[in-house]
Amino acid sequence: MPGSDLVFKVKAVQLAEKLIPAFNTPTGIPWAMVNLKSGVGRNWGWASAGSSILAEFGTLHMEFVHLTYLTGNPVYYQKVMHIRKLLAKMDRPNGLYPNYLNPRTGRWGQPNLRTRLSADHTSLGGLGDSFYEYLLKAWLMSDKTDTEARKTYDDAIEAIERHLIRKSNGGLTFIGEWKNGHLERKMGHLACFAGGMFALGADGSPDDKAGHYLQLGAEIAHTCHESYDRTVLKLGPEAFKFDSGLEAVAVRQNEKYYILRPEVIETYWYMWRFTHDPKYRQWGWEATQAIDKYCRVSGGFSGVKDVYSSNPTYDDVQQSFFLAETLKYLYLLFSSDDLMPFESWVFNTEAHPLPVLHLGNITLPGSDPAQR
Repeated sequence: MPGSDLVFKVKAVQLAEKLIPAFNTPTGIPWAMVNLKSGVGRNWGWASAGSSILAEFGTLHMEFVHLTYLTGNPVYYQKVMHIRKLLAKMDRPNGLYPNYLNPRTGRWGQPNLRTRLSADHTSLGGLGDSFYEYLLKAWLMSDKTDTEARKTYDDAIEAIERHLIRKSNGGLTFIGEWKNGHLERKMGHLACFAGGMFALGADGSPDDKAGHYLQLGAEIAHTCHESYDRTVLKLGPEAFKFDSGLEAVAVRQNEKYYILRPEVIETYWYMWRFTHDPKYRQWGWEATQAIDKYCRVSGGFSGVKDVYSSNPTYDDVQQSFFLAETLKYLYLLFSSDDLMPFESWVFNTEAHPLPVLHLGNITLPGSDPAQR
């Protein structure tokens, strides 16, 4: 590592050491928050009786494995592998992973009557999304040697197809949310990332289903584009329904906002890379023009409160993921394939590239070669 880059390694280790106390729970499932000075952790009170959230404790693997690779310290690898092993032993309703897990008891979260959170709430949108993404990307980051991660991903996607993915009366494929024993026919903008994930996972899928998953990715991309195209601003709402004659349209006022989210652009980029269908660049350009027209302000860019209004008001916030993800994926969408090739790079959930670890016969400290 060049001397000029050493400072980043040092800072990464310093931060990781401050985060390690979050894992000091009876189960090893980390708290959502940790006081960096005292090391005391806690969870959000609203999160199903103080549970940890799947998309948070399940989205550490890539970064911690890479840190073990850089430092030779096995503790980071061991912490995230413990999470995987614990989840593998648990019963999963319908083969799905609920969004909440109690770090004290090791059980899926309890229902909360006040907030109407259900213990079996399962989603590819908020609270669950990046857990599934990291199963696939753990396999890719390992140069496709982490077969345990790949099988866990394949099993999860099979359950998701069975229980969460449906086709609307109008022919749009969507990903619903499982709540209180039934499917809610609503898809969040956050779940639109899954189109790209399905395409990325097509190669290596079991039973020669590569074509199926590439097509599924294309169908999700189409649905999410429709959620943009059916608004006045040509920007997508936070969530959209598929019932009562409405399809890919937000119903509730508090779901009509757009906060510069990247997930739809992300899927366009992956679909472009795998198919080179020009419609994905066209759709990306439509979004670019809409963002520039309706979200640009004197100090940068702002979210808008209602994508169905021709005279929208700003929320006066430029989210950090707009720079980290939305603009980056747009740039990559219009770049050549040899920029950040998939053979060499894997993007984490915030679109930061991490190198594929071509380990060969090298074993990570603390790992079990038999699991590779």
